[in-house]
Amino acid sequence: MLHDMTTEPEQQIGVGAPDAFQRLWTPHRMAYIQGENKPTGPGADDGCPFCSIPSKSDEDALVIARGSSVYAVLNLYPYNGGHLMVVPYRHVADYTDLDAAETAELADFTKRAMIALRAASGAHGFNIGMNQGAVAGAGIAAHLHQHVVPRWGGDTNFMPVVGHTKILPQLLADTRKMLADAWPATV
Repeated sequence: MLHDMTTEPEQQIGVGAPDAFQRLWTPHRMAYIQGENKPTGPGADDGCPFCSIPSKSDEDALVIARGSSVYAVLNLYPYNGGHLMVVPYRHVADYTDLDAAETAELADFTKRAMIALRAASGAHGFNIGMNQGAVAGAGIAAHLHQHVVPRWGGDTNFMPVVGHTKILPQLLADTRKMLADAWPATV
């Protein structure tokens, strides 16, 4: 429900001293913080979500595109709208474990992701990378995945800097369709 800015903010019990700010709750983040959908161990059979995604429909799994060695999928816990990942089908933890075909297709899908994000959302730039190992920040360290995060001038405003909250203006299913429709067949 949208708040009428001409009226006084509603008092919310338990949120601390009144400060004239409304609270934007992001309860989906708690699932990530508490480890929902995280593997119970390092093996492919230990509940790895990246191993189970390919068996689902594109719509249900938020898959944008599928290749022969890798696939592109939206991040369930995005840093920005359109944040996607390029993931090998094979359950490998380290970039150096990829074979030549997987390495080439991962690079190709990264390029296609950039093209699709520019076409669909006018992205000005990107953060692209992978965290290798839990100590490097990998949430699912046992299965390699490369992040492609679109960026726009001014997208770091007061909300993430002060409020530690990201505002995502579109449902993930709608973002998936938009990017799948913009995905180039070749680069």
